[in-house]
Amino acid sequence: MADHDPMIPRVAHVRRKQRELVDVATLEIDAGEFFFAPGQFNMLTVFGVGEAAISVSGDPADPSRLVHTIRAVGAVSRALTELSVGEPIGLRGPFGRGWPMDEARGRDVIVVAGGLGLAPLRPALYRLFAERENYGRVILLYGARSPQDILFRDELEQWRGRLDAEVEATVDHARGDWRGNVGVVTKLIARAVFDAPNALAMLCGPEIMMRFVADALGDRGVAPERIHLSMERSMKCAIGWCGHCQFGPVFICRDGPVFTYAQLRGLLATKEL
Repeated sequence: MADHDPMIPRVAHVRRKQRELVDVATLEIDAGEFFFAPGQFNMLTVFGVGEAAISVSGDPADPSRLVHTIRAVGAVSRALTELSVGEPIGLRGPFGRGWPMDEARGRDVIVVAGGLGLAPLRPALYRLFAERENYGRVILLYGARSPQDILFRDELEQWRGRLDAEVEATVDHARGDWRGNVGVVTKLIARAVFDAPNALAMLCGPEIMMRFVADALGDRGVAPERIHLSMERSMKCAIGWCGHCQFGPVFICRDGPVFTYAQLRGLLATKEL
């Protein structure tokens, strides 16, 4: 699998399925040994429906388990979440430039996720925690719409119990039985303790959230070249041929999906781009 051409599609099968939220499911795909870097994505096909770009959400240290977490937002993604164990699924990949794990070595690492954005960041978190001695402070800040929309709750609670990491979650709105933070995730940045000149950030979530988080980190002194964002808008072909994911001068699938804020700051500030 390590020398397999990612453009050549193959037929895999759903090995396990877990319903995460009402509209979110995690599929474990039986694809033999499948090696990928944190932040990369695959093209998944539901036969007779279509193909969609989905980030890998599993552990990069375990190539025997290929995992994707998918929200039903369109015809293909909905069909993916409705697949059953044993059903066939088309697979191409992996594609894209992932999270800068080597650049993060020796630095404080701030991971900020919004909603389903925690899924593309989960492989990076697995690597950070598995190789904890290679990094400075590790901070995870996660925002969801409500307590019912929190993704990977069990893992978040497990990570929050670690003595060598700071993990905080917040929700936009909550009922009276919620005892955690309420408000946008940017509010958590002011309280986080990190060495800004030596910090690196990884962000994934709605674009407006990432822009405000990047600006807040910049206000704390984190250089835009060390703020990394995963952009997953409108990817169709995975190699930049179709032009569907063009964002100014870049193609998200070919040149990303991970970019620095220095690369995208002007583009994200342009309305309707």
